[in-house]
Amino acid sequence: MKTLSLKISLLAFIGCLFLTTNGFAQQGNVTVNQDKNIDVLLDLKKEMNKTDNAIDRYKIQVYSGNRSDAEATQSKFNSTFDKWKSNIVYEYPNFKIWAGSFTTRLEADRALKEVKQKFSSAFIFKPKKEIK
Repeated sequence: MKTLSLKISLLAFIGCLFLTTNGFAQQGNVTVNQDKNIDVLLDLKKEMNKTDNAIDRYKIQVYSGNRSDAEATQSKFNSTFDKWKSNIVYEYPNFKIWAGSFTTRLEADRALKEVKQKFSSAFIFKPKKEIK
């Protein structure tokens, strides 16, 4: 008898819970009013993220030293690896050759494996400031 009354009270509780949740449920429509320029801004942001100047990208440093050797190294790098753009960056007192713009560390590691075959001193880094 006790189990029957327990089952009835449990069933009544579940029924009340069901009725209250359905009784207070609300339905409606949501209308979003946004400026049409937001889409233009989002496209602009996507373009900015594609540039080589993104701070959150990984790069490979191929060389660090004097200017004439940096130019020679960049020429050799560009003739060997045409799939990654390289540029000379001056950070006092050295000229550095930075190559690539990789979004993930894994992508940079794969590229470094290829680059190290020709440039053994190359390494991966993340620029601390935006390059201009």
